Amino acid sequence: MERQRVYFSLANRTYYTNPYAGPWNFELNIDRQALDVFEKIFQQMQLLEISNAWRAQLPYIQYHLDRENDEIDLRLKKIYALVHEYGDADTKAFVEQLPYFNKRV
Repeated sequence: MERQRVYFSLANRTYYTNPYAGPWNFELNIDRQALDVFEKIFQQMQLLEISNAWRAQLPYIQYHLDRENDEIDLRLKKIYALVHEYGDADTKAFVEQLPYFNKRV
């Protein structure tokens, strides 16, 4: 499968094919199927955050017991795993130093 260079913004949950199109965090060399996976995970995260907004209105449910937050964290780990897979050496080194991927944990 043919790969293309994209500029990935985690905060904005998007990617650009032009580095000047918007702010980005990671430069990835990625195929179309992997981009589809990113988009699917972003959609899932958006739905979970909407659910979290409703949960936030209920003060008797403690944040650290909220299943939706755990689901968002899981998807964030998946995103960083994909960034690691398709990133360059500097990107891989950055992801590997994150607490999610710390081998001592």
